[in-house]
Parts: sequence; C-alpha cells; structure tokens
Amino acid sequence: MPLVREILARVFVDDLDRALPTYVNLSGGAEPRIFEFRAVRLAWIGSFLLLQVPPDQRAAYDRVATVLVENIKLAQSIVESGGGAVLEGPADGPNGPRMIARHADGSVFEYIQPGAG
Repeated sequence: MPLVREILARVFVDDLDRALPTYVNLSGGAEPRIFEFRAVRLAWIGSFLLLQVPPDQRAAYDRVATVLVENIKLAQSIVESGGGAVLEGPADGPNGPRMIARHADGSVFEYIQPGAG
C-alpha cells in the first residue's frame, strides 16, 4: 500500500463562504468539512483545502500542498533520511496527527494522517 493517500491543493481565499460553492461544484457536490485551526478557517472539499487566513499571517501557512499519508511516523522518517527536516510536529491536529516538513530541496509540505487522532 502506498504511503501517500491523496494530495490536497491548498487554496488561499479571502472569503471562505463566498468561495465554497465553486469548489463544491468542482468536487461533484462533495460536502465540505469546515473547521478551524489556530486563527484559520478551513474547508476540506474533495481534493481542495481552502484556507481563510488573516492577511498578516499568510506566510506562516504557505506550503506546497497538504499530503494525506497512511503513517505520519514513516513520512517523518522518509523526509529526515532524505536530508529534510521536520519544522513542526508530529502533533495532534483537527484531522489527525500532522507535521510540517521542509524537504532537502527546500519545499515545505504539511503532512496529515487522517483518522488516526
């Protein structure tokens, strides 16, 4: 079984409620999961993760993508053995254990193990 389940495109929006209908329709009518994490309102819809972040905090949430994995500890091991570094976590999050990692090439990703929290 592959480690990566799915990759979510991270989309910054100014108004989550106004953006929702477009992404719901693009996802075939999928029901969005709306939640909050720190000062951010989020909606997970199909393969999209919408983020309504206060403008002065956007840089803190700038990631290439959110990667859903089967095993967060294995993802951590792979990142670190490849010369990358964990910047935050692994720690409990609203959708399961999560971490922020910088790969050896400098790319920063959020990793989540859904349903394991």
